Amino acid sequence: MQSTVWFTDLSSGPGKSLLDKTGGLLRAAGLSSRIRPGALTAVKLHFGERGNTSFVRPVFVRRVVEEIAAAGGRPFLTDTNTLYVGGRSNAVDHFRTAVANGFAFSVVNAPVILADGLRGESRVMVPVDGSLYREVAIGAEIVHADALVAVTHFKGHELAGFGGTIKNLGMGCAARSGKLAQHSTVSPSVDPGGCTGCGTCVLHCPAGAISTVPEKAFIDPGVCIGCADCIVVCPEGAVTIDWNEAAPIVQRKMAEHALGALRGKRESSLFLTFVQQLSPYCDCYGNNDRPIAPDVGILASADPVALDQACADLVIRAAGRDPFRETHPQIDWTVQLSHGEEIGLGTRRYRLETV
Repeated sequence: MQSTVWFTDLSSGPGKSLLDKTGGLLRAAGLSSRIRPGALTAVKLHFGERGNTSFVRPVFVRRVVEEIAAAGGRPFLTDTNTLYVGGRSNAVDHFRTAVANGFAFSVVNAPVILADGLRGESRVMVPVDGSLYREVAIGAEIVHADALVAVTHFKGHELAGFGGTIKNLGMGCAARSGKLAQHSTVSPSVDPGGCTGCGTCVLHCPAGAISTVPEKAFIDPGVCIGCADCIVVCPEGAVTIDWNEAAPIVQRKMAEHALGALRGKRESSLFLTFVQQLSPYCDCYGNNDRPIAPDVGILASADPVALDQACADLVIRAAGRDPFRETHPQIDWTVQLSHGEEIGLGTRRYRLETV
């Protein structure tokens, strides 16, 4: 069975701007039927790191907010804190970065509420029927929201080949412990050269897995629960991650976390993807290189797998080559799509409808 993917190109003219076309795309894709009156609606997006300029522009997000409000919903913008230490690793810095990149209330007409709390500890373990997981850690406010609209910038990615809606849901909705589970098979470790033995990580560890032996912190991997709190609370940045998981497994784990993010919301979710300024890497970088393919357009669907497949197909058609394999030749980006289809996240078969 095919899923419908709605598409609009980037042409515009007097009386019909790209913002108007974005609103029309959402309406054609059935947004109003997916948002019940009063629904607290999570608008999941990536605010971009400081220095990055390829994330979805705030004026487009405002139109999404307006369409949700017109359907009777009560939208808020959200993301989860990062696993790595940077400008979005806690809610305070994350909020400041979002505002600096244009996502202020005065611009988007919606509040920013970080889904996994102050330090990424606010999570819900959501049951999933996956081949790798039986439960996954998802940011609490995404789980508790009544509806979800994911707004995604389609781009290249060093582990997934491309980052689309599946990544925005699976990696982006995961609490910090879920991000660690996707990227690594081992517990964090302490670099003794950087550790001062201050004890901050010991105080914050909920499992009691960290001790100072005798003047340096040590993480007991047999006790560690993988929450990753120690990574961001260390004032010296001495707690490190072994980014050792193989790319195909990361993609499978990502798809199963996406399944968890949508649990209970399959009929109250919609996905909007901007296929433009296709940077070679994720918007988590504090810069973005020149695009690897031409701009294509904006797409929407209720099926995240079909949407990502359609985006990839249109990019390859526009470029006359596969820019994702060209940029990341060691990555088979189809794994996330095939595994998503296998676990019931969606289908790779689609019908493209132009708005």
